[in-house]
Order: sequence, then structure tokens, then C-alpha cells
Amino acid sequence: METVLLTALGVGGSTVVGALLGFIFKKIPHKWNDAILSFAAGVMFAAATVGLILPAVDQTGLRGIWQVVLGILVGAVFLNLMDLLVPHLHKLSGLQEEEHRNNQNINHVFLFVLAIAIHNLPEGMAAGVSFGGENTGHALSVAFGIMLQNVPEGMVLISPMLLAGVSRTRTFLIALTTSLIEVAGTFIGYAAGTASELLLPFALSFAGGTMLYVICDEMIPDTHAHGYERPATYSLIVGFILMIVLQAAVA
Repeated sequence: METVLLTALGVGGSTVVGALLGFIFKKIPHKWNDAILSFAAGVMFAAATVGLILPAVDQTGLRGIWQVVLGILVGAVFLNLMDLLVPHLHKLSGLQEEEHRNNQNINHVFLFVLAIAIHNLPEGMAAGVSFGGENTGHALSVAFGIMLQNVPEGMVLISPMLLAGVSRTRTFLIALTTSLIEVAGTFIGYAAGTASELLLPFALSFAGGTMLYVICDEMIPDTHAHGYERPATYSLIVGFILMIVLQAAVA
């Protein structure tokens, strides 16, 4: 349980770290932003497949593979439904608007914050549910992938709010709130993953499905929209390779 607590604090704290960096680096060049996000996408992709989905397959075998398939699909549809309610992150973040950034509508800015907060819940659940299995190394790798993704996400939170006229103190408190949502999600996921061994394969697959959806629907399109597709692609591959090596080291 102590490991889960530390992981929850790490997952939530990484968003805060990103927010603090956002105050320092208010405007990150697209090239570097795309490379960082792509690296995080590669780490998350390996964590979702090797750390969540494949362990679920090992538990079910071929006879129970339907649980894995169903879990992935339900996880993806779950976030898809969220996207129907909350616009995509890149449309509200202001990162693709080079001019007139000071004229952003404050309602759009807070809708963007709400979008990140909602996305943080299943990410936290993914970190927590991975501890329901017996392999702590896999669980930590999943948490590590989410933490890496949270740093640039926390940085992205800051600039739109500051440019909209929100005070620095309130901006930081809002970023802190989004991180606490992820901490809560971690404990919810852990409770779901340990409640029943029968539900664990589905829970692991559900968490993996949510991560795959975020990678494919949010991170990859965003990193390939500014003319830096090649560096972004290699950054993703490097992130994926790093996680594979770490997985082999802890196995």
C-alpha cells in the first residue's frame, strides 16, 4: 500500500512539476513540445501494452481473451464519450494559435482545464489498477509512463490561464486540483484492481484501452500537426524502446 501511495503522489506530483515548469517556460517551441510529448507517448504505449494488456492476456489465456478485448474497447469508448462532452485538448490549449492569444475566451480556457481534469481520472486509474497484479515492476513502469506524460501536460495548463488574466496563485491552485484528481483516480483504480481477481484482467485491459485512446486520439495527432513529424516519430520510438529495456530490467 505504501508503494501505491507513493505512486499516487508521484503521478499527481508530476503534473505539479510540469505546472511549475510552465511558469518558467511560458512558451515552448512546437519542435521541442512535439518531441517531449512524442517521447511520453512512446513510453505510455509500451506501458499500456507490456505493462497492462499483455499481463491481462497472460491471466486469461486464449479462452478468456474476450475479457481483454472487451476491456480495451470499453476503455477506449469510455474516453470517446468524454471527448463528445469535452472538446479536444489541442483545440482549447491555445498552442496552435500564434496570434491574438491574449484574447482567448476565459470560458474556453476553463473548459480546457476541465478537459485535462477529466482525462486525469482514467490516467490515475490506469496507474492504480496496475498494482492489482503480482508484477510490481509492470505497475511501476505504467506509473512512470503516465508521470512522463503529465509533465508536459502540466506545462500546457499554465500559459492559457495566465494569458487569459488568471492570477498566478489561482492558476497554480487549479493545476494542483487537476493533479489531486489523478491521485484520487490512482486509489480508485487500485481498489478496483484488488477487489476481485476475476475482474483484474478486464480492469487492466480497460486501463490499457484508455491509455491507447489518449495516445492515438490526442498525443500523436497533436505532435504531427506542426511540421515536425519526423522528430516526433523518432522521439516516440525512443520512448518505446526505453520502456522495453526497463521492462526487461525489472522482469
